[in-house]
Amino acid sequence: MNKRGPIVIIEDDKDDQYILAKVLKELKYENEVIFFEDSVQALEYLTDTDTEPFLVLSDINMPKLNGLELREKIVNNEDLRLKSIPYLFFSTSAEQQDVINAYSRSIQGFFIKGNNYDRLKNTIEKIVAYWKECESPNYIKNAQQ
Repeated sequence: MNKRGPIVIIEDDKDDQYILAKVLKELKYENEVIFFEDSVQALEYLTDTDTEPFLVLSDINMPKLNGLELREKIVNNEDLRLKSIPYLFFSTSAEQQDVINAYSRSIQGFFIKGNNYDRLKNTIEKIVAYWKECESPNYIKNAQQ
């Protein structure tokens, strides 16, 4: 996990993209924020670039390739798996089966966007703070120096 890498957000709803961009800008993170409207584009980016994202926030209900299918492809790709990119679902709603399916695919978190801006901002702030503190196999040597 590259703590200085971009925050990748996979979200097909333009309004949600706008709100998430506003929250992240307000929180003044130095990480670049990259939006993808579908999981196929995101997968191409993740597999075709040497960039190691800091974090992936994905909607679960996506066109072409849903969030669960994308997570499965990432877990089954050794190069992506070794990058240790935290992958979290950030969805408008959650069915119990979706949450069960997500955690069975080694998801690192499942969050509801909600309709309250301050709550959304608070959730994003906690997520980023947690992952900034967390160690990963690829970067632990750098943290100890």
